[in-house]
Amino acid sequence: MSPQLEDIVRKVRSDERIAPAEALVLWHEAPLWLLGELAARSKERVSGDKVYFNRNFHIEPTNLCVFNCNFCSYRRPKGSPEAWDYSLEEVERIARDHAGQGVTEVHIVGGVHPEHDLYYYVEMIRRVKAILPEATVKAFTAIELSYMIRKAGLTIDEGLRLLRSAGMEAIPGGGAEIFDEELRARICPDKGSTVEWFEVHAAAHRLGIPTNATILYGHIECVEHRIDHLDRLRRQQDQTGGFNAFIPLKYRNFGNRMSEIGEVSVTEDLRMLAMSRIYLDNIPHIKAYWVMYGKATTELALAFGADDIDGTIDDTTKIYSMAGADDQRPAMTTEEMRRIVAAAGYRAVERDTFYREIG
Repeated sequence: MSPQLEDIVRKVRSDERIAPAEALVLWHEAPLWLLGELAARSKERVSGDKVYFNRNFHIEPTNLCVFNCNFCSYRRPKGSPEAWDYSLEEVERIARDHAGQGVTEVHIVGGVHPEHDLYYYVEMIRRVKAILPEATVKAFTAIELSYMIRKAGLTIDEGLRLLRSAGMEAIPGGGAEIFDEELRARICPDKGSTVEWFEVHAAAHRLGIPTNATILYGHIECVEHRIDHLDRLRRQQDQTGGFNAFIPLKYRNFGNRMSEIGEVSVTEDLRMLAMSRIYLDNIPHIKAYWVMYGKATTELALAFGADDIDGTIDDTTKIYSMAGADDQRPAMTTEEMRRIVAAAGYRAVERDTFYREIG
């Protein structure tokens, strides 16, 4: 081990913050076992022996979208036999199908619809909350929010207040993709900008609305871009403190215009998780999204800093199944989740959206 790496490892073990340049050294020089050890230690400092899960389901109102990102396998053009655009009544039916099941979170994201405005989504949230008043509505990526709010002629703060009054209580982390502006222009040139993403999340934090954050990794970016992405999030969290969790999202290459790139290995997934936990010392939770990784890799992820595996899902999301994920009908029982966590040597804890423990 080089003297420089030894010094960085000492800092991590002493709970000292590392700089971007040090993170690059750690990424390139530390063997996988060492990254796992450091990340597991950082995880246990935050959440002890706990790994969280929740009872949730998704509503994906449409896969029509004004944007056409090169990495996306989800979007379909209007008129496609694979396109959908749920009515408000269909959204209500999905919500009613999950009534009485102990669900604590409804996760709503979809394409950025070219016609629906902010008031349409306000009404959607009101109807979902009327059916499931006990569940938290975590709704819309920053890119969706920016588009619908600006379309309505409101400021971001005004739009978020209106959505909150309808029952939106948290915001997911999607739409971040990669923050580097040059790369973003190559993989999603017409999508909302990095500035817009941060603008929405900063406004939400000012208003007391907690949010998550993501990265899309494993495409044309390099490690420097990943560390830059993490660093921007850490600096934002220093200012506002509103991020609950970070979710590294692996690029899957089926059915999109970047398919020739291929996919990174499980080893690379574990390094990404570990570095996320080590570097993001001010974001409480790192999520291994089991729908994306699959159940076996999710179990491995718990040894590399993740302390959350998401929720039951109940076969309600198509974003990763359309991109070629192993599980084409993603659903997991709470018993399965508890077994996965126990097999990794941790204690499964059911939570709500805000990481309050249940039971």
